[in-house]
Amino acid sequence: MSEILYELKQVQELLKIEQEEDRQQYKLKSMKSTITERKEMGFCWYPVVIVKEEFGFGNKVVIELERTKDRDQLHLFQTGKAASLFSNSGERQSISGVIVGLRRNKVLLATNKEDLPDWIEDGRLGIDLTFDEMSYREMEIAMKKVIEAYKTRLAELRDILLGDVAPQFTDEQMEDISSLNESQNEAVRKIVQAKDVAIIHGPPGTGKTTTLVQAILQTLLTQKRLLVTAPSNTAVDLLTEKLANEGVNVTRIGNPSRVSDVLLEHTLDAQVMAHRSYKNLKEYRKTAEEYKRMANQFKRKFGHEERAQRQFFKSESRRLLDEADRIEEYISEDVLSNAQVITCTLVGAANRAIRHFEYDTVFIDEAAQALEPACWIPISRAKRVVLAGDHCQLPPTVKSFEAEKGGLGKTLFEKCIERQQNVGVMLKTQYRMHHHIMQFSNEQFYHGELKADASVHDSDLSHYSKAFAPGLAVEFVDTAGCGYNEVDREESQSSANPEEANLLLNHLVHLLKDYTPTEEEQEPLRIGVIAPYRAQINYLEDRVEHTPLLHELKLKRELSVGTVDSFQGQERDIIYISMTRSNDLGEIGFLADIRRMNVAMTRAKKKLVIVGDSATLSQHPFYADFITYVESINSYRSVWELTELME
Repeated sequence: MSEILYELKQVQELLKIEQEEDRQQYKLKSMKSTITERKEMGFCWYPVVIVKEEFGFGNKVVIELERTKDRDQLHLFQTGKAASLFSNSGERQSISGVIVGLRRNKVLLATNKEDLPDWIEDGRLGIDLTFDEMSYREMEIAMKKVIEAYKTRLAELRDILLGDVAPQFTDEQMEDISSLNESQNEAVRKIVQAKDVAIIHGPPGTGKTTTLVQAILQTLLTQKRLLVTAPSNTAVDLLTEKLANEGVNVTRIGNPSRVSDVLLEHTLDAQVMAHRSYKNLKEYRKTAEEYKRMANQFKRKFGHEERAQRQFFKSESRRLLDEADRIEEYISEDVLSNAQVITCTLVGAANRAIRHFEYDTVFIDEAAQALEPACWIPISRAKRVVLAGDHCQLPPTVKSFEAEKGGLGKTLFEKCIERQQNVGVMLKTQYRMHHHIMQFSNEQFYHGELKADASVHDSDLSHYSKAFAPGLAVEFVDTAGCGYNEVDREESQSSANPEEANLLLNHLVHLLKDYTPTEEEQEPLRIGVIAPYRAQINYLEDRVEHTPLLHELKLKRELSVGTVDSFQGQERDIIYISMTRSNDLGEIGFLADIRRMNVAMTRAKKKLVIVGDSATLSQHPFYADFITYVESINSYRSVWELTELME
């Protein structure tokens, strides 16, 4: 067995371990919890009412549910997730389905039933998220395909992506695109010339999405059908919108995570409804619904004639629905056959509407955040692959410690960029942040190759408003020696540091004390507060509620508090980071994941303030280097110095 086949089989085994761990965690969190606890965790809406019922694909019932209480409670519901409708009366009963639509307090559930059971009339209804077997099943199928591939295009791509065979490139020339910079044009040129695989390495703020869209437009000049995909719905939505705005005939498979006219117009459902044959489909479904209604008028006590009549109505309803399905299949095929670009999530590439298609090129955005098995789903349908991402930022989420230790967190993006030296182009001009905010990450992760564009190079808060003093785009506030020790929260297995949090928020209030928004400012100042631990976030959020200025900013959505992960792919004018850890042992826990800290530090555009204990942090070489860096740019502040300043 070749080394890469052995490697793939190992990944296959690690995926099984991850699936089992995911399942057990889900059971622990959800199955053994009360409805109230599940609601608080975001797994459940209760109570809900059925506001609409209709037939979907395959004669299956689709129901629209609306929650009637706790309408502002946060939740983890997303389109594409598995869920079940349940009745809370006596013995618990449920029917399974998939979330196919989501609005503020309404969810559209496609069930696996042709008729709804009688129990939905009894008791109060709720909807639970359930364990997602489907994603794992599709990843397992893809892994099996790639392992068994022999003398096929998939086998060739496998051997190239994993470093066994060198990729091929043409010498095709391309005129520079005027809206792109030098490295962005180089990346697009590499993609145009690639016969097998190319990579866009996009550090923070370097215009990766802009470059990717231009690469897709260039590819469409010579190729007919492309698949554009990403692990998250958010990334897929963004690319769909940008391609649609460029005039591309794009079809979005699956349901968008956010609502916009452009996005909705380009979903497969919307394009099916706009098709010339849709009125026939609608008529068949309407008549079928009428027959079904008439059949259901006959209840338990009826004679032979009524039974025959009921049977006739039901069979007519089924016949019309089958005919409607045939029309829908024809319309879907017609829409998709004419699409230049199909967009979907990685798992969405296995959707029944498109699983028979092959693509000239598959583009995978956020590839450095995607599990390798998920990437093989679209690649198994491709002749050529383009990966985009940054392996120096957040890795994919792996829930099993054993699977993580075994290497499941190592992405296909990382493997390819490490093993094939000439496939990737790094974008080198960043347009987000002041050069002092950029420079530490630049040295640590990007070999010092990044350059801040002139438009942001010296752009600090004083460029935004004269209320702010010039300079000090970066500050490190050192709490060493003042006794701000971390506190462990056993109930949440998390850490907090209340005194550090108070200092951070006081610093923010002091920073804003002379600032008053003016009408000339087109965009409000946006502020983010990041902490690595949930217990610290909870404390910060509570203090924000009790600080009038900050509470008002939060209500206006100009201030947000969250984990590093929640800020991935985002930016703020001002970022504060509470490092939280402060102890005599120099233990920093998962702050040692420096890629996560790279993300946190590079969210800021004009001002970055980090509050932490240098005695604890400097036990790790990354943070020791950071303290040396802030001293070199005169951005180090002791807590004593700061206290005097704020008095």
